[in-house]
Amino acid sequence: MKSKAVRLYGANDLRLEEFDLPQIKEDEILVKVITDSICMSTYKAAIQGTKHKRVPPDIDQNPIIIGHEFAGVIIEVGDKWKHQFKAGEKFAIQPALNYKGSLYSPGYSFPFFGGAATYTVIPHQVMELGCLLNYSGEAYFDASLSEPMSCIIGAFHSTYHTKPGCYEHQMGNKQGGKMAILAGAGAMGLGAIDYAIHNELRPSLLVVTDIDDERLNRAAAIFNEKVAAEAGVEIKFVNTKNLQNAEEYLLSLSNHTGYDDVYVYAPVSGIVEEADKILARDGCLNFFAGPVDPEFTAKLNFYNVHYTSTHIVGTSGGNTDDMLESLKMTEQKLINPAVMVTHIGGINSVADATLNLPKIPGGKKLIYTCIDMELTALEEFEEKGKNNVHYAKLAELIAQHNGIWSVEAEKYLLENMID
Repeated sequence: MKSKAVRLYGANDLRLEEFDLPQIKEDEILVKVITDSICMSTYKAAIQGTKHKRVPPDIDQNPIIIGHEFAGVIIEVGDKWKHQFKAGEKFAIQPALNYKGSLYSPGYSFPFFGGAATYTVIPHQVMELGCLLNYSGEAYFDASLSEPMSCIIGAFHSTYHTKPGCYEHQMGNKQGGKMAILAGAGAMGLGAIDYAIHNELRPSLLVVTDIDDERLNRAAAIFNEKVAAEAGVEIKFVNTKNLQNAEEYLLSLSNHTGYDDVYVYAPVSGIVEEADKILARDGCLNFFAGPVDPEFTAKLNFYNVHYTSTHIVGTSGGNTDDMLESLKMTEQKLINPAVMVTHIGGINSVADATLNLPKIPGGKKLIYTCIDMELTALEEFEEKGKNNVHYAKLAELIAQHNGIWSVEAEKYLLENMID
C-alpha cells in the first residue's frame, strides 16, 4: 500500500513523499491516520536531526516518519493481534514506548511508523506494551490531543508534598492549595488550566501568567471566573511583562503565603527563578517545558530547600495511565483538549509548520493528514470564507463554539474537504 508522509532525512531536512509501505507482518497492524497534532518535541528532532537522542544515525539513507500525536482507524490486523483489535476500530497511540530501555519511539525513530502520514505500520512493540489504545470517542482530534494532555496530567501526578517530620511523599498537587502556572497561556498551558480546574485535586486559587495580552485574553475568555468558580476555583490572569516586581505581585495574590504548586511552561531561566521565589513552604516547582539547550540552567534558593522544604521535579511526557485518564475525562466531557488548538492544516503544510513552529503564534497546530490544506488559524477561516464555501462553514462552526475547534467542525471537514 502507498502512503504519503513527511520524513526526516537530516537536520532541517523534511520531505513530503509518497512511497510503498511493506506488507504487514503477523505481529504488526496497518492503520489509516486521520489526525496528527504537531509537537514542539518534533520541532526539536527536526532541527537537531541525528543529534537528537531518539533519532537513528542513518536517516540520510533510512528516513523516519515524524509525528507522534496521532489517531485514526485500524485497516488491517496481523494474526497475532486479531483477538484484541479489529479493522474499523478507532485508535490512539501512547508514543512513550521505552521498549527494553530503548529511547526509540514513533515520530522519531521508525521508517514506517509515524503520525504525519496517510497510512502507517504499527510495530509489535506498541501492542506488546499496551500502547495501542482503543478509542470510542466522537472526534479524532480528541484522541490525538490525548497525548499532549497525558503529558500535562503526568506533570500533575509527579508533583508531591510532605508533612513535617514525615518522609512519605503525597503525590499530586495540593488539594485546596494555591497554584500558579507560569507562561501558561500557550497551548499546553491551556490544557493545564483545564485539567487544574476539573481534576479531583483542585486548587482554591489558580494564577496564570504570560507576557502576551492576546494569549491571556483568549485564555480568560475560555476559562472565565464563572467557569472556574463552578469548580470551586478562584482564577486570575496576570501579564507580568511590565510589572516592576512580578514576584512581589504574585505573592500578594497569595496573601504572601506563596504557592503550593508552581508549573513552569517556558524554558526561560528568569521564569524558573521567578517560580522558585514564589513557592510556599513545602512548595513544589514542576519544570514542564523542555529546553533545547542541554546546558540550560537557572539559580535556585537552596536556603529554602533546606529550611522550608521547597523542591523541584521535572517530567517529560506521560505514561499510558495518564493517556487513559485523558481519554476518559474527554469522553465524559470533563475536559476539552480542543482549547489547545489554534491552527488547522493538511499534510502538505506539515514540513513548513514543523520547521517554523516557534515562529508561528498561537497554540496547537492540528493536521488532518487525509487532506491538502494550508495551515490556517481558526480566526482566519472567516476571512478566507469570503471566497470559499467550506471555509465559511467552518468559520460558522468555530464561532458557535466560542472560537474553539469542535466535533462538528471536524465532521464537516472530513465529509466535504477530502479530495
